Amino acid sequence: MAVVTESAPRRSVRSFVIRAGRMTEAQQRALDEVLPRYRVTSAALRDDTAQVFPRRAPLYLEIGTGNGDNILALAARMPAVDVLASEVHPPGVGHTVHEAERRGLANLRIYDGDALELLAALPRESLDAVFIFFPDPWPKKRHHKRRLVQSELLDLLATRLKRHGRARFASDDADYALQVREALAADPRWLNSAGPLAFAPRPRERVLTRFEQRAIRDGRPVFDLCWMRAV
Repeated sequence: MAVVTESAPRRSVRSFVIRAGRMTEAQQRALDEVLPRYRVTSAALRDDTAQVFPRRAPLYLEIGTGNGDNILALAARMPAVDVLASEVHPPGVGHTVHEAERRGLANLRIYDGDALELLAALPRESLDAVFIFFPDPWPKKRHHKRRLVQSELLDLLATRLKRHGRARFASDDADYALQVREALAADPRWLNSAGPLAFAPRPRERVLTRFEQRAIRDGRPVFDLCWMRAV
């Protein structure tokens, strides 16, 4: 598996803003003491991916893991799979590595930078699955350019996912979900597993996070998409 050294696409604006959040003592301790054992850097991935994930195992990536509820459950449920969490907000990173240490999860690593840079550093065809659950919808039209799932991300996924590798997306923002569905339908590299213009059923294994609970409480439908790399 060849390691590539190409650069991530440069957007004029990023898809995320690091907002201030309350940090617990446990989260701060985890950032100071535990994160170095779990952190992955783009340089490390470019230089020697085998040192990050030394065994031969399927590799799953979740972009925007929040507090890590879903990726932690996945790592615990599937010890034969290596999982990579991508999250920029320090409290979420702290909570994730704190829980990973507490649960003794040896198959989890975390990247706390721009997901586009992470994807650019990964070897081609190294990912078996990618999950993007409830990314920031940037609902105002003038902010749509900040949305994560756009051509830059899809181009990187098209080379980093293995053939027939799958990506899952969920959002409670109908406009965002329709935008992603239309982008997939227009791109021959992708196959929508539910049909060209259909949404997928909710995966039973996805943890019900606070974001999804809030959408359900407020009466907003959740839209799921699942697509595969076709070529």
